[in-house]
Amino acid sequence: METMTKDHAPALKRIQANLESCILGKTDEIMLLLTAMLAGGHVLLEDVPGTGKTVLIKALAKSISGQFRRIQCNPDLLPTDITGVSIYHPKDEVFLFRPGPIMTNILLADEINRATTKTQSALLEAMEERQITVDGGTHDLPRPFLLLATQNPIDFEGTYMLPEAQLDRFMMKFSLGYPDEQTETRMVVSQSVAHPLDSLEPVADVGQILEMQAQAKQVHLEEAVAEYLVTITRMTREHPAIYLGASPRATLALVQAAKAYALLQQRDYVIPDDVKFLAPYVLGHRILLQAEARMEGATVLSVLESVFGRVKVPVRWEK
Repeated sequence: METMTKDHAPALKRIQANLESCILGKTDEIMLLLTAMLAGGHVLLEDVPGTGKTVLIKALAKSISGQFRRIQCNPDLLPTDITGVSIYHPKDEVFLFRPGPIMTNILLADEINRATTKTQSALLEAMEERQITVDGGTHDLPRPFLLLATQNPIDFEGTYMLPEAQLDRFMMKFSLGYPDEQTETRMVVSQSVAHPLDSLEPVADVGQILEMQAQAKQVHLEEAVAEYLVTITRMTREHPAIYLGASPRATLALVQAAKAYALLQQRDYVIPDDVKFLAPYVLGHRILLQAEARMEGATVLSVLESVFGRVKVPVRWEK
């Protein structure tokens, strides 16, 4: 297989540099976001307010010069406020579809858990099939389409927990967290006059992103690495501390993410370390622990670590 073209590698570096100029000291999290973008997956950012979730998403949208829309979720938000609505025109005696904010390349659903479950479910078809159905008519979403949702893990008043079916449609879930002291000092000095987001310039376009997504799918996955990946996901269904393990959709999501991450590393093949690095972010939000395990202090991360310890890592394979 052909390695990453000279056109794509610099573009990815420029996008990464743009994001790192806005969110300091979060290289791994930025790589996760770019991985999801190349894999065509959706991301749930769960963190306390003020850590830069919205800034990161806006910086990505600006960097790829794609269409960007934002939904501020609240209990009054209706499904048609997201998908759009068909309006009857008496003069022409026809219904015309007026698209909602979901007709975009990057959709930010801010505080998604503040929307009612009915409104949250309006996103299910869009997330899985890249289309919406309104009044019996089907409408394709723009390509690429990426849903980036945020939620606050601390404030539960007036919120509606995301159902498992919707969580399973997010390729990744991760947090940004607070910056360290040195990084926060740099942030104060560099952003005291102007925020870098204000002067951010596009460094790629949606056409290039589609080409990169197509190339990520062609990254080689050796059978031994595929077996390693599948064994990990299957063991989450058999582990005594786990009540609900990762679904087959999670297995496919981990494959797609591993291929995209390999491409970001300028490799045309997946290695076991790619799988191990991504698994907590791809599988973690899909796993429910037994009540007894939680009472004993177990966490999803600690259980996944025990799974990794039980699965033999392929140490040699032919590309």
